[in-house]
Amino acid sequence: MKQNDVKPADGKLGIMVVGCGAVATTFMTGVLMTRKGLTKPVGSMTQYDKIRVGRGADKQYLHYQDIVPLAKLDDIVFGTWDVYPQNAYQAAMYAEVLKEKDINPVKDELEKIVPLKAAFDKNYAKRLTGDNVKDCKNRWEMVEALRQDIRDFKEKNGCARIVVIWAASTEIYVPVDEKIHGTLAALEEAMKADDREHIAPSMCYAYAALTEGAPFIMGAPNTTVDIPAMWELAEKTRMPIAGKDFKTGQTLVKSGFAPMIGARCLGLSGWFSTNILGNRDGLVLDEPANFHTKEVSKLSTLETILKPDVQPDLYGHGNDEDTQYYHKVRINYYPPRNDNKEGWDNIDIFGWMGYPMQIKINFLCRDSILAAPLLLDLTLLSDLAARAGRYGIQRFLSFFLKAPMHDYTQGEEAVNNLYQQYTMLKNAIREMGGYEADEEID
Repeated sequence: MKQNDVKPADGKLGIMVVGCGAVATTFMTGVLMTRKGLTKPVGSMTQYDKIRVGRGADKQYLHYQDIVPLAKLDDIVFGTWDVYPQNAYQAAMYAEVLKEKDINPVKDELEKIVPLKAAFDKNYAKRLTGDNVKDCKNRWEMVEALRQDIRDFKEKNGCARIVVIWAASTEIYVPVDEKIHGTLAALEEAMKADDREHIAPSMCYAYAALTEGAPFIMGAPNTTVDIPAMWELAEKTRMPIAGKDFKTGQTLVKSGFAPMIGARCLGLSGWFSTNILGNRDGLVLDEPANFHTKEVSKLSTLETILKPDVQPDLYGHGNDEDTQYYHKVRINYYPPRNDNKEGWDNIDIFGWMGYPMQIKINFLCRDSILAAPLLLDLTLLSDLAARAGRYGIQRFLSFFLKAPMHDYTQGEEAVNNLYQQYTMLKNAIREMGGYEADEEID
């Protein structure tokens, strides 16, 4: 089997996580425990999934690592930034996602993962009160400080490559402003002018990562890399970018279940989704400005799967003012639940001769348990993409994300159908492994 000009995964891979909270520490602990043979990386596509390559007599089903050169778990080194100074062991214990017995075997390794000072602006996450924060006069200083952090971490840990992934809180919504976000030159000028309204701290992390030759993944619904200026930077630095917002619970259900309604040609009157959660994510999202960022990302899923303009009889009913089904998303902060998120979906459908029916879904999930394998897959596959010479928006990673990046300036629509996303993922792995991309997305 020939590799398709993909550089080998030699040396250590530094995974630098923005945020050292529930998601990040669950991810790190799981990888460290798996390395010791003390747990299994359940939920990770890169560790478990098999893809068909070849056809007919040549057909075989292989794990990803048997098709493409993925970094090995033993080669991963973790770093992190956080507004709270607690090390990864303390943060994992505080998060109360994992039991003590599942953290203690790797306590020594976790204690060595101490957060670097975060580039932080309280206006973007008013509910966070940590003081492990960089003292930067302006946004450009933030960028320079973060670039230095990446260089220092890479050198200190002897890493061959770095990937930066955002697993921190949702920032307040930053609308795309063509004047600021439209070109790289304008973005840099705004950073140097300390334009705090249009330049979120997360943009400084993304800029620093890409400039230092590290792929960047946005795991929250922040606008960060979803702007032409960042696409331009990714092209210039020839680095992969992916985002946005980890697809863990309710949106995973929606992206998998909505295609069933569409495939069966049933009608949709309305879809109401609500969540209760109580971790730090819930606390931050209890702030309306932060929730709006999340709402935009969660609302975008359905409209690209069940399209009123394509099937007006099924999804475009109603009067002139209301030409499609009603779609509502809510998140409620409820401290007793901590990380154990509960998602309710009420789906009003109609069938033969317009007769109404209902579907109810109650997903009692664990947010960080679902997110942790996504961080592993996204970092390993972004590192792979960089070694394969793929840069800019990595659409094949849409499978893992709630609001997949797409070039909206050219009228491109995101692919949100889970099964189409899975086909994109498989085809990209095939291509990077030197096989034919032989499935249609239709």
